[in-house]
Amino acid sequence: MNYPAQGQYAGRSSLDVKAMGKGSACGTFGELLQGALEEEDSDFLVTFPIDRQAHATFISDPARDELIVEPPQKQKSRRLAEMILRFFSLPLGGVLRLTADIPVGKGLASSSADLVATARAIEDCFSLQLPVPLLETFMRQIEPSDGVMYPGVVSFFHRRVQLRELIGPLAPLTVVSIDEGGEVDTIEFNRLPKQYTTADRQEYQQLLDAMTTAIRQNDLATIGKISTRSAILNQKLRPKRTLDQLLAICEEVEGLGVSVAHSGTCLGILLSPQHVRYQEQLTAASLHLQQLADQVVIYHSST
Repeated sequence: MNYPAQGQYAGRSSLDVKAMGKGSACGTFGELLQGALEEEDSDFLVTFPIDRQAHATFISDPARDELIVEPPQKQKSRRLAEMILRFFSLPLGGVLRLTADIPVGKGLASSSADLVATARAIEDCFSLQLPVPLLETFMRQIEPSDGVMYPGVVSFFHRRVQLRELIGPLAPLTVVSIDEGGEVDTIEFNRLPKQYTTADRQEYQQLLDAMTTAIRQNDLATIGKISTRSAILNQKLRPKRTLDQLLAICEEVEGLGVSVAHSGTCLGILLSPQHVRYQEQLTAASLHLQQLADQVVIYHSST
Protein backbone atom coordinates (compact mmCIF):
# COMPACT_ATOMS: atom_id res chain seq x y z
CA MET A 1 0.00 0.00 0.00
CA ASN A 2 1.52 3.36 -1.02
CA TYR A 3 0.83 5.70 1.88
CA PRO A 4 2.10 9.27 2.04
CA ALA A 5 5.54 9.30 3.61
CA GLN A 6 5.49 9.89 7.34
CA GLY A 7 6.30 13.52 8.04
CA GLN A 8 6.05 14.59 4.42
CA TYR A 9 3.97 17.64 5.35
CA ALA A 10 6.53 18.91 7.89
CA GLY A 11 7.88 22.38 7.29
CA ARG A 12 5.02 23.60 5.13
CA SER A 13 4.45 27.33 5.44
CA SER A 14 1.39 28.73 7.14
CA LEU A 15 0.23 29.89 3.72
CA ASP A 16 -0.38 26.24 2.81
CA VAL A 17 -2.61 25.65 5.83
CA LYS A 18 -6.13 26.86 6.47
CA ALA A 19 -6.79 27.97 10.03
CA MET A 20 -9.77 25.65 10.25
CA GLY A 21 -11.04 22.47 8.66
CA LYS A 22 -14.40 20.72 8.74
CA GLY A 23 -15.46 17.12 8.24
CA SER A 24 -18.51 14.93 8.65
CA ALA A 25 -19.52 11.27 8.55
CA CYS A 26 -22.82 9.43 8.68
CA GLY A 27 -24.04 7.01 11.31
CA THR A 28 -25.62 3.62 10.71
CA PHE A 29 -28.74 1.88 11.92
CA GLY A 30 -26.85 -1.06 13.32
CA GLU A 31 -26.16 -3.39 10.43
CA LEU A 32 -28.17 -5.03 7.68
CA LEU A 33 -26.22 -8.21 8.41
CA GLN A 34 -23.59 -9.21 10.97
CA GLY A 35 -21.87 -12.51 11.61
CA ALA A 36 -18.68 -14.43 10.86
CA LEU A 37 -17.33 -16.36 7.88
CA GLU A 38 -15.41 -19.61 7.82
CA GLU A 39 -11.89 -18.20 7.81
CA GLU A 40 -10.18 -17.11 11.02
CA ASP A 41 -10.87 -13.63 12.43
CA SER A 42 -13.65 -13.04 9.92
CA ASP A 43 -16.30 -11.26 11.99
CA PHE A 44 -18.02 -8.98 9.50
CA LEU A 45 -20.94 -6.64 9.05
CA VAL A 46 -22.85 -5.06 6.18
CA THR A 47 -23.29 -1.36 6.81
CA PHE A 48 -26.66 0.41 6.90
CA PRO A 49 -25.86 4.12 6.48
CA ILE A 50 -28.53 6.53 7.71
CA ASP A 51 -29.18 10.26 7.50
CA ARG A 52 -27.62 11.09 10.86
CA GLN A 53 -24.26 12.84 10.97
CA ALA A 54 -21.26 13.54 13.15
CA HIS A 55 -19.53 16.86 12.42
CA ALA A 56 -16.02 17.88 13.38
CA THR A 57 -14.27 21.24 13.28
CA PHE A 58 -10.50 21.34 13.71
CA ILE A 59 -8.82 24.66 14.46
CA SER A 60 -5.03 24.49 14.21
CA ASP A 61 -3.16 26.64 16.74
CA PRO A 62 0.60 26.00 16.70
CA ALA A 63 0.97 28.36 19.68
CA ARG A 64 -0.80 25.82 21.87
CA ASP A 65 1.06 22.95 23.51
CA GLU A 66 -1.83 20.49 23.34
CA LEU A 67 -4.95 19.52 21.51
CA ILE A 68 -8.20 20.44 23.24
CA VAL A 69 -11.30 18.42 22.41
CA GLU A 70 -14.86 19.62 22.97
CA PRO A 71 -16.81 18.02 24.50
CA PRO A 72 -14.01 16.63 26.68
CA GLN A 73 -15.36 13.07 26.78
CA LYS A 74 -14.53 12.61 23.08
CA GLN A 75 -11.09 11.23 23.92
CA LYS A 76 -11.09 8.63 21.15
CA SER A 77 -11.31 11.44 18.62
CA ARG A 78 -8.53 13.35 20.34
CA ARG A 79 -6.35 10.26 20.21
CA LEU A 80 -6.98 9.78 16.50
CA ALA A 81 -6.30 13.43 15.77
CA GLU A 82 -2.97 13.23 17.57
CA MET A 83 -2.02 10.08 15.64
CA ILE A 84 -2.67 11.81 12.31
CA LEU A 85 -0.90 15.04 13.29
CA ARG A 86 2.14 13.17 14.56
CA PHE A 87 2.30 10.96 11.47
CA PHE A 88 2.49 14.00 9.22
CA SER A 89 4.72 15.96 11.64
CA LEU A 90 2.09 18.69 11.99
CA PRO A 91 1.56 20.97 15.00
CA LEU A 92 -0.35 19.20 17.76
CA GLY A 93 -1.86 22.36 19.17
CA GLY A 94 -5.42 23.25 18.40
CA VAL A 95 -9.08 22.74 19.18
CA LEU A 96 -11.24 19.85 17.97
CA ARG A 97 -14.99 20.39 18.28
CA LEU A 98 -17.49 17.60 17.71
CA THR A 99 -21.26 17.65 17.35
CA ALA A 100 -23.66 14.93 16.21
CA ASP A 101 -27.29 13.91 16.05
CA ILE A 102 -26.40 10.21 16.41
CA PRO A 103 -27.42 8.61 19.73
CA VAL A 104 -24.41 7.39 21.74
CA GLY A 105 -23.95 3.82 22.93
CA LYS A 106 -26.88 2.47 20.90
CA GLY A 107 -25.06 0.63 18.11
CA LEU A 108 -25.55 3.44 15.57
CA ALA A 109 -21.84 4.03 14.88
CA SER A 110 -21.63 7.28 16.84
CA SER A 111 -18.00 6.69 17.80
CA SER A 112 -16.87 5.59 14.33
CA ALA A 113 -18.63 8.61 12.81
CA ASP A 114 -16.84 10.91 15.27
CA LEU A 115 -13.49 9.40 14.29
CA VAL A 116 -14.05 9.64 10.55
CA ALA A 117 -15.37 13.20 10.85
CA THR A 118 -12.26 14.09 12.87
CA ALA A 119 -9.94 12.67 10.23
CA ARG A 120 -11.77 14.54 7.48
CA ALA A 121 -11.60 17.83 9.39
CA ILE A 122 -7.81 17.51 9.73
CA GLU A 123 -7.55 16.58 6.05
CA ASP A 124 -9.52 19.70 5.19
CA CYS A 125 -7.46 21.93 7.46
CA PHE A 126 -4.07 20.86 6.09
CA SER A 127 -5.12 19.81 2.58
CA LEU A 128 -3.96 16.28 3.36
CA GLN A 129 -4.56 13.20 1.28
CA LEU A 130 -5.22 10.52 3.91
CA PRO A 131 -5.80 7.15 2.20
CA VAL A 132 -8.68 5.24 3.76
CA PRO A 133 -6.51 2.13 4.44
CA LEU A 134 -4.16 4.37 6.44
CA LEU A 135 -7.13 5.76 8.37
CA GLU A 136 -8.16 2.15 9.09
CA THR A 137 -4.67 1.51 10.46
CA PHE A 138 -5.02 4.41 12.88
CA MET A 139 -8.58 3.51 13.91
CA ARG A 140 -7.60 -0.12 14.46
CA GLN A 141 -5.46 1.03 17.38
CA ILE A 142 -8.47 2.64 19.04
CA GLU A 143 -11.52 0.38 18.62
CA PRO A 144 -13.53 -1.77 16.20
CA SER A 145 -15.19 0.24 13.44
CA ASP A 146 -18.50 0.28 11.58
CA GLY A 147 -17.03 1.01 8.16
CA VAL A 148 -18.54 4.48 7.81
CA MET A 149 -15.37 5.82 6.18
CA TYR A 150 -16.62 4.35 2.89
CA PRO A 151 -19.49 5.63 0.73
CA GLY A 152 -22.59 3.53 0.22
CA VAL A 153 -22.89 0.03 1.65
CA VAL A 154 -19.84 -2.12 2.31
CA SER A 155 -19.08 -5.46 3.86
CA PHE A 156 -16.52 -4.78 6.54
CA PHE A 157 -14.36 -6.75 8.96
CA HIS A 158 -15.23 -4.60 11.96
CA ARG A 159 -13.00 -6.20 14.55
CA ARG A 160 -9.87 -5.91 12.43
CA VAL A 161 -11.06 -2.60 10.88
CA GLN A 162 -10.62 -3.61 7.26
CA LEU A 163 -12.75 -3.32 4.14
CA ARG A 164 -13.98 -6.58 2.70
CA GLU A 165 -15.92 -5.30 -0.31
CA LEU A 166 -17.56 -2.18 -1.68
CA ILE A 167 -21.15 -3.21 -2.40
CA GLY A 168 -22.80 -0.04 -3.70
CA PRO A 169 -25.53 2.52 -2.98
CA LEU A 170 -28.59 1.55 -0.97
CA ALA A 171 -32.09 2.15 -2.24
CA PRO A 172 -34.22 4.43 -0.03
CA LEU A 173 -35.36 2.72 3.17
CA THR A 174 -37.13 3.92 6.30
CA VAL A 175 -36.64 2.44 9.76
CA VAL A 176 -39.38 2.89 12.35
CA SER A 177 -37.40 2.23 15.49
CA ILE A 178 -37.36 1.94 19.25
CA ASP A 179 -34.55 1.84 21.77
CA GLU A 180 -34.65 -0.85 24.46
CA GLY A 181 -32.52 1.32 26.73
CA GLY A 182 -29.05 1.34 28.22
CA GLU A 183 -25.73 1.69 26.44
CA VAL A 184 -23.26 -0.80 25.00
CA ASP A 185 -19.48 -0.40 25.12
CA THR A 186 -18.31 -1.44 21.64
CA ILE A 187 -14.81 -2.36 22.77
CA GLU A 188 -16.01 -4.59 25.60
CA PHE A 189 -18.70 -6.22 23.46
CA ASN A 190 -16.22 -7.16 20.76
CA ARG A 191 -13.93 -8.76 23.34
CA LEU A 192 -16.64 -11.27 24.19
CA PRO A 193 -16.19 -14.71 22.57
CA LYS A 194 -18.81 -15.55 19.97
CA GLN A 195 -19.50 -19.24 19.59
CA TYR A 196 -20.35 -19.51 15.91
CA THR A 197 -20.73 -23.09 14.70
CA THR A 198 -19.54 -24.25 11.29
CA ALA A 199 -23.17 -24.30 10.17
CA ASP A 200 -23.59 -20.71 11.41
CA ARG A 201 -20.58 -19.53 9.44
CA GLN A 202 -21.75 -21.28 6.30
CA GLU A 203 -25.16 -19.67 6.61
CA TYR A 204 -23.61 -16.24 7.12
CA GLN A 205 -21.60 -16.70 3.93
CA GLN A 206 -24.79 -17.53 2.03
CA LEU A 207 -26.57 -14.55 3.58
CA LEU A 208 -23.70 -12.23 2.70
CA ASP A 209 -23.64 -13.38 -0.91
CA ALA A 210 -27.41 -12.95 -1.19
CA MET A 211 -27.36 -9.54 0.53
CA THR A 212 -24.64 -8.27 -1.79
CA THR A 213 -26.67 -9.30 -4.83
CA ALA A 214 -29.90 -7.87 -3.39
CA ILE A 215 -28.37 -4.45 -2.69
CA ARG A 216 -26.88 -4.23 -6.18
CA GLN A 217 -30.22 -5.19 -7.72
CA ASN A 218 -32.31 -2.94 -5.43
CA ASP A 219 -34.17 -6.04 -4.28
CA LEU A 220 -35.75 -4.60 -1.14
CA ALA A 221 -37.78 -7.70 -0.34
CA THR A 222 -34.65 -9.84 -0.13
CA ILE A 223 -32.77 -7.16 1.83
CA GLY A 224 -35.60 -7.20 4.36
CA LYS A 225 -35.66 -10.97 4.64
CA ILE A 226 -31.90 -11.24 5.18
CA SER A 227 -31.87 -8.40 7.70
CA THR A 228 -34.64 -10.19 9.59
CA ARG A 229 -32.74 -13.48 9.55
CA SER A 230 -29.64 -11.73 10.87
CA ALA A 231 -31.65 -10.20 13.70
CA ILE A 232 -33.01 -13.62 14.66
CA LEU A 233 -29.57 -15.24 14.56
CA ASN A 234 -28.23 -12.44 16.75
CA GLN A 235 -30.60 -13.42 19.55
CA LYS A 236 -27.95 -15.94 20.65
CA LEU A 237 -25.43 -13.13 21.16
CA ARG A 238 -27.26 -9.99 22.27
CA PRO A 239 -30.98 -10.74 22.43
CA LYS A 240 -33.58 -8.03 21.92
CA ARG A 241 -36.47 -8.58 24.28
CA THR A 242 -39.02 -6.95 21.94
CA LEU A 243 -37.92 -8.66 18.73
CA ASP A 244 -40.87 -11.05 18.62
CA GLN A 245 -43.31 -8.16 18.97
CA LEU A 246 -41.56 -6.25 16.18
CA LEU A 247 -41.71 -9.29 13.92
CA ALA A 248 -45.45 -9.52 14.49
CA ILE A 249 -45.97 -5.79 13.88
CA CYS A 250 -43.86 -5.96 10.74
CA GLU A 251 -46.00 -8.77 9.39
CA GLU A 252 -49.19 -6.89 10.22
CA VAL A 253 -48.13 -3.69 8.44
CA GLU A 254 -46.55 -5.67 5.58
CA GLY A 255 -43.10 -4.21 6.16
CA LEU A 256 -39.97 -5.45 4.45
CA GLY A 257 -38.48 -6.92 7.62
CA VAL A 258 -36.72 -5.85 10.78
CA SER A 259 -33.27 -4.45 11.38
CA VAL A 260 -31.28 -4.38 14.61
CA ALA A 261 -28.18 -2.84 16.06
CA HIS A 262 -26.53 -6.22 16.62
CA SER A 263 -24.19 -4.91 19.31
CA GLY A 264 -26.52 -2.13 20.45
CA THR A 265 -29.94 -1.40 21.87
CA CYS A 266 -32.03 -0.26 18.88
CA LEU A 267 -34.25 -2.21 16.53
CA GLY A 268 -36.84 -1.26 13.97
CA ILE A 269 -39.15 -2.12 11.11
CA LEU A 270 -37.99 -1.61 7.54
CA LEU A 271 -40.31 0.14 5.09
CA SER A 272 -39.93 1.24 1.48
CA PRO A 273 -40.92 4.87 0.77
CA GLN A 274 -41.85 3.66 -2.73
CA HIS A 275 -44.61 1.40 -1.43
CA VAL A 276 -48.08 2.56 -2.46
CA ARG A 277 -49.23 2.29 1.18
CA TYR A 278 -46.08 3.78 2.69
CA GLN A 279 -47.73 6.54 4.73
CA GLU A 280 -50.32 4.11 6.05
CA GLN A 281 -47.58 1.61 6.96
CA LEU A 282 -45.52 4.32 8.63
CA THR A 283 -48.42 5.50 10.77
CA ALA A 284 -49.51 1.99 11.74
CA ALA A 285 -45.99 0.85 12.64
CA SER A 286 -45.40 3.98 14.72
CA LEU A 287 -48.65 3.53 16.65
CA HIS A 288 -47.90 -0.10 17.39
CA LEU A 289 -44.35 0.63 18.52
CA GLN A 290 -45.56 3.35 20.87
CA GLN A 291 -47.06 0.53 22.91
CA LEU A 292 -43.57 -0.95 23.40
CA ALA A 293 -41.41 2.10 24.12
CA ASP A 294 -41.59 5.69 25.28
CA GLN A 295 -40.28 7.04 22.00
CA VAL A 296 -40.45 6.00 18.35
CA VAL A 297 -37.73 7.40 16.10
CA ILE A 298 -37.80 7.43 12.29
CA TYR A 299 -34.53 7.01 10.41
CA HIS A 300 -33.93 7.08 6.67
CA SER A 301 -31.16 5.41 4.73
CA SER A 302 -28.40 7.63 3.44
CA THR A 303 -28.35 7.28 -0.33
